[in-house]
Amino acid sequence: MKTKPVHVTSPLLPPLEEFIPYLERIWESRILTNAGSMHQALEKALCSYLGVKHIALFANGTLALVTALQALRITGEVITTPYSFVATAHSLLWNGVKPVFVDIDPETLNLDPAKIEAAITPQTTAIMPVHCYGTPCDVSAIARIADTYNLKVIYDAAHAFAVRDARGSVLRHGDLSILSFHATKVFNTFEGGAIVCPDARTKQRIDHLKNFGFVNETTVVAPGINGKMHEVSAAFGLLQLRHIDRALARRAEIDAQYRQRLSAIRGLHCLPRVSRDMGNHAYFPVMIDEDFPIGRDAIYQLMRAQNILVRRYFHPLISEFPMYRGLPSATPGNLPVAHAAARRVLCLPIHPDLASAEVDRVCDLIVAQLRMHAA
Repeated sequence: MKTKPVHVTSPLLPPLEEFIPYLERIWESRILTNAGSMHQALEKALCSYLGVKHIALFANGTLALVTALQALRITGEVITTPYSFVATAHSLLWNGVKPVFVDIDPETLNLDPAKIEAAITPQTTAIMPVHCYGTPCDVSAIARIADTYNLKVIYDAAHAFAVRDARGSVLRHGDLSILSFHATKVFNTFEGGAIVCPDARTKQRIDHLKNFGFVNETTVVAPGINGKMHEVSAAFGLLQLRHIDRALARRAEIDAQYRQRLSAIRGLHCLPRVSRDMGNHAYFPVMIDEDFPIGRDAIYQLMRAQNILVRRYFHPLISEFPMYRGLPSATPGNLPVAHAAARRVLCLPIHPDLASAEVDRVCDLIVAQLRMHAA
């Protein structure tokens, strides 16, 4: 009989009884959407928790990405990473913008600033980096390039909830930062997302765009969409904030346990640690090198046979999907580091409800392979 599945991630679900009072308030108000009291309260609470000035909530992170590009009137070409979830590039296509893929840094797996300038053309209008796995991009280098070439910077910060650098939230960088509150993320609202805005005027434009372009009952100022977060999701987000610090602390403990068990294993490479005080430990990726006794895909199959549902984030690369592979920038020779990472990466389970014994079981399976092939 199979053991209980160990998922690579699992949603943070506070006690159900704590959610009931929020639902009762929604039932009393009979307001389910259109920036009700829960929506307004969550925007305010997130600004306070994350240390940012303005946040616009969305129904999901992909709608937030699509709207961010509209808000900044991005056209032409945008430089981005092939090593991400497909929504990063899909948001560009939905706006009629051409993605230009640039290779990644071998340690952080973020967009490599040293490769950006060579990809800039007269049609380039923006850069869309991703804080991959919650590891901050080289924001200073990207800002210098953007300033030199007069480019906008939109950060896909779907992985970067609560991530900080030495001066505060990483979400303050760029012209806009986009968050995802999908069920698998560190902080979730069932489904949801947000745009972190630098000023009230930008937030106002984004709020118009996510509500069909309405300013008031009879005035429409832009071809907007329906991207609003509803009250039930906003209420759940308010409840989540009461538990998020405990969840982040538990993720840090699991990260430390993995590193203690795996860091010295020949042929297995843990990515550099983001400071415990600044990271969110959203994922635990490892790289399986050639000198490990079996390949990445063999470990993947072994784990899944044992009901440990590891994932190969991000394999295949975005640039390998049919709608992108014909782009000149998607040529494999242009993206050697990204292709190498996609062949080697394995994300191990990490979420607040993961027991230490389950972490040990994952590690024991990896260690067993070393012993088996060393015998």
